[in-house]
Amino acid sequence: MRRALAPLLSTLLLTTTLVACSGDDEPDPADAGEQADATAAALVDGLGSADLSAVPFDATTAAEATTDLADVVEGMGDVVPEVTLGDVAEDDDRATAELDWSWPVTDTQSWDYTSTVTLTRTDDEWKVSWGHQVVEPTLNANSVLDVTPVAASRGDILGAGGVALVTERPVVRVGIDRGRVPVARAGRSAADVARLVGVDVAPYVSQVEAAGSKAFVEAITFRQSDLPRAVLRGYEAIPGATLVAADVPLAVTRDFAAPILGTVGPVTAEMIADDPGRYAVGDTAGLSGLQARYDEQLQGTPGVVVDAVGSDGKERELFRTDGGEGEALRLTLDEKLQSEAEAVLSEVGPASALVAIRPSDGAILAAANGPGNDGQNLATFGQYAPGSTFKSVSSLALLRRGVTPDTQVPCTTTVDVDGRDFENYDDYPAGATGQIPFRAALANSCNTAFIAERTRLEDGDLAAAAASLGLGIDHDLGFPAYFGAVPAPTSETGRAADMIGQGTVLASPMAMATVIASVQAGRTVVPRLLEQVDVSVPADATPLTAREARDLKGLLRGVVTDGSGRLLADVPGPEVIAKTGTAEFEDGGQVRTHAWMIAAQGDLAVAVFVQEGSSGSGTAGPLLEEFLRAAR
Repeated sequence: MRRALAPLLSTLLLTTTLVACSGDDEPDPADAGEQADATAAALVDGLGSADLSAVPFDATTAAEATTDLADVVEGMGDVVPEVTLGDVAEDDDRATAELDWSWPVTDTQSWDYTSTVTLTRTDDEWKVSWGHQVVEPTLNANSVLDVTPVAASRGDILGAGGVALVTERPVVRVGIDRGRVPVARAGRSAADVARLVGVDVAPYVSQVEAAGSKAFVEAITFRQSDLPRAVLRGYEAIPGATLVAADVPLAVTRDFAAPILGTVGPVTAEMIADDPGRYAVGDTAGLSGLQARYDEQLQGTPGVVVDAVGSDGKERELFRTDGGEGEALRLTLDEKLQSEAEAVLSEVGPASALVAIRPSDGAILAAANGPGNDGQNLATFGQYAPGSTFKSVSSLALLRRGVTPDTQVPCTTTVDVDGRDFENYDDYPAGATGQIPFRAALANSCNTAFIAERTRLEDGDLAAAAASLGLGIDHDLGFPAYFGAVPAPTSETGRAADMIGQGTVLASPMAMATVIASVQAGRTVVPRLLEQVDVSVPADATPLTAREARDLKGLLRGVVTDGSGRLLADVPGPEVIAKTGTAEFEDGGQVRTHAWMIAAQGDLAVAVFVQEGSSGSGTAGPLLEEFLRAAR
């Protein structure tokens, strides 16, 4: 019996041992791996939410780790990372987990890398070994992350032939560096700088005194070539005064096409409030003109640099993206002609404008605003009565109703319309009155003849003629443009006034340049300034016939050879066609006159406007002549 009992005991002992090995007292290796994964997953969730309260740590508390994490990533601002769990490798009581990080640092670029974290098993619980390297593998215990924006390279504004009208040019910023001047001295230094550079003292002093202790507070920016010697010599004697070199988008000159091109500068509080997703404090953007309208295209995509910053303030670059360059805006403006136009207007006191168009394709080659415009864009958006330059339109309307250049028309001294007397301008030639050919009436700009012939026209004739010459039909050209208006008259006196470009008729200098360009081209011209904007002739503009184009061009040639535009007769080059104009307006109880002249020569059409002048030929004419001669 004993021999039978021994094997049985052995069998029982073996069975007991196997049961003990598979019971709850000893962990299953597979379960241990799952627990390590779960702990690593909890860490990933906590890193993504910046809350590590659910994570067990081996040498610190969850609260301390959460606070430390906040310190490490504070410099990343509002950028929230996406953290995902990679491979988890376990070796007995030690495991290593890979953490894949993705920081969306720009709208189009992310900073991606992998860090590792060590987990240890203590008392059957997996715990995380915390350190800054968990967030980024090259960080030490004293370094943190910091992100700094890198300004995008703004797109240029290009003119005809690809010439850079606006591009980055060197400047010098003059201001106070608060870190280099004691608080008690900052206000006095600010006042000294303001007086040195010629800006208002009180506002600048307030700005400097309110700034932070490390801020640079700019007083003024000079083009590098324009930095006054007095500033260069004087700033060093003022505590805290500093010159900072930079490159900023600037036009050819300070005033070059300024009302149209616009400016670039720090975004305003209103811009940030209107579009907080796009603008933030410290951003620069287009503030006016084309720079503002096409800011998104020009601005490009900003980049960033991410640094590891030590406790001593030293930086080590971890990641950089320079972003995308803005897309250039291409214009038809000709740098030479724009500069010539601005030079022509430079000494004109009243508001003034000069617009030059290429009749063959409608390209605006110059759109100059005089110094008296107070920064307003009157060249393409001014709204004024065009005076007798509008007789170009009235002539086309009359030609369509049977008048020919040789038709005899009455040029009387005055003409009465419903009790209102209309007369010719003061120095109208006495020998050009009576029954005269229509060509002579236009050449000498006889008001009474045009008013007398109004009865030939039907409602809408003037507006239709204007549309055929590019005036009075609005369309979007991608920039502020006023094409004029020829509303239906509400009285007979209004109908009479409209015939001579007064009444309710309005036009911009650009619109009147379009009129003479259409006459020169023999078809409706639509002006264009931006190469990326397609333009086309409005469907409701009746095309000019060959005879209309020929007769109209001949009539306007007669203005130069035999009429009020004789001053242009000896301009070198192809024949010139032209029309002068004055338009009365009331100012402070006094009647004053706008001065106009339009002309075309070869593939160039020009309109000149002066808000107040003696006459079209006397005030606007010499300016137009100077431009035509300079344009050769």
